[in-house]
Amino acid sequence: MGRFLSHATNRIDSKGRVSVPAAFRSVMAQGNIQDLYCFQDFVFPAISVGGSDLLERFERQIAAEDPFSPEANEMSLLIHGGGVFMKLDAEGRLTVTDFIRDFTGISDEVTFVGRADHFQLWQPKEFQAVQQRAREERRLAGKRSS
Repeated sequence: MGRFLSHATNRIDSKGRVSVPAAFRSVMAQGNIQDLYCFQDFVFPAISVGGSDLLERFERQIAAEDPFSPEANEMSLLIHGGGVFMKLDAEGRLTVTDFIRDFTGISDEVTFVGRADHFQLWQPKEFQAVQQRAREERRLAGKRSS
């Protein structure tokens, strides 16, 4: 399967829909991803989006824990309580719901960010700031891409 790579910013239309980048739709088609599992990212103010395999991966982690442990309960709160299923419409658009807007601060544009096996929805200026901060932290640590 292909990977979700790069990033692109698209405008939200008057009906609250945004076109998913063609490259991302192509990866979804390759992986036969039709139902999108969307969850509130654990670290960033972003919505992470992938196929049902992404949810299943988290559920395997929960199943490996004692079901009454704090770890299992916290993980379930995050991936079940902070997740929804969505679908693209026939034109490859995603509806930007309050679930997305409230968590990310997205208003009129969405930045789609590839994360290999899934992608994320970001408020554009927030993505730019976080990416720049990460680049600067790596530079200061003397880490370079090779």
